[in-house]
Parts: sequence; structure tokens; C-alpha cells
Amino acid sequence: MRIEAMNAVDWPAVAEIYREGIATGHATFAPAPPESFTEFSEGKLMVCACVARDDVGKVLGWATLATVSDRCVYAGVAEVSIYVAAAARRRGVGDALMRGLIARADAAGLWTLQAGIFPENVPSLALHARHGFREVGRRERLGRMPAIGPRAGKWRDVLLLERRSAVTGVESP
Repeated sequence: MRIEAMNAVDWPAVAEIYREGIATGHATFAPAPPESFTEFSEGKLMVCACVARDDVGKVLGWATLATVSDRCVYAGVAEVSIYVAAAARRRGVGDALMRGLIARADAAGLWTLQAGIFPENVPSLALHARHGFREVGRRERLGRMPAIGPRAGKWRDVLLLERRSAVTGVESP
């Protein structure tokens, strides 16, 4: 497996993997992937976006970071999105993507990565915990699921997790 920069030619595979995640009802409030790679890329730090590929180049999963605020004091804070194809789960793809994403975030000077995860998404919570994320809060009934899918119309809690960089934003004594 290789972790490589995401680009526009990856969009069909990225959108399909996103669609699979949406179908679980535990990945996002989004009802569908964006219409295009350009729309998908808006607000994301594409210098950090990556995909996991198998030996023949098939995309097994993807990860991105999105800005959390336009305020300059939050320039080093980004939100994680990470999705693994259903057929590739439980094979280390998520761990490989997270390692690649963290390395890219450190290289980009980001000091905090955050994630909003439904409490029912146990595999995602475990993945983030393995990579140094800690739970910092629970936002109760933060949003309502769209009127489609297995949890249509249900209010959902979201756990807020964060990870501080060990190399960026570290104060020296």
C-alpha cells in the first residue's frame, strides 16, 4: 500500500468511498458527496490531502484536512476527514492514511488536528485514539440527519477529538 497526494483523477474513487461512508449513517451529516472535485476541494488544505493505493493503483481510502476558521489565530488548526473503502476495512488502511495525514500536517505547520465523530462510530474513535487524539467534549444533538438513509431525521451527538502536534507549536523552555 502506498500513501500519495490526492489529485483530481482520484475523484471518482474518492466520491464512491465517501458514498459508502455516508450510507453507514455513522460517518457524516452530508447526504451525498459533492458534485465535483473542485467543490470537494473548497475549504480543504489540499497540500495535505492523500489517498491510499494498493499495488495496482486502486484507491483504498482517502484523508483530508479542512480549515476551521478564517481567523489568523486558528491558522494551525484543521479538521480531519478520513474514509476507507468498505472492501478495504480492517486491513490497516486507516492507520496508514492517518500516519500520512499527520506527517503532512506537521510539514504544513499545523499544531492541532480536530475531528467530530458520531459516538456510534467506534472504529473511527479507535483509529483516532491510536494516533494520539483525545476526547475534549461532546456536542449533544448538534445536528439532524438528512431525510434519507438509515438514520433519517434523527438528532445526533458529535464527539470532539483533538491531537496536538509533537513538532509544531511546541514551546521551548
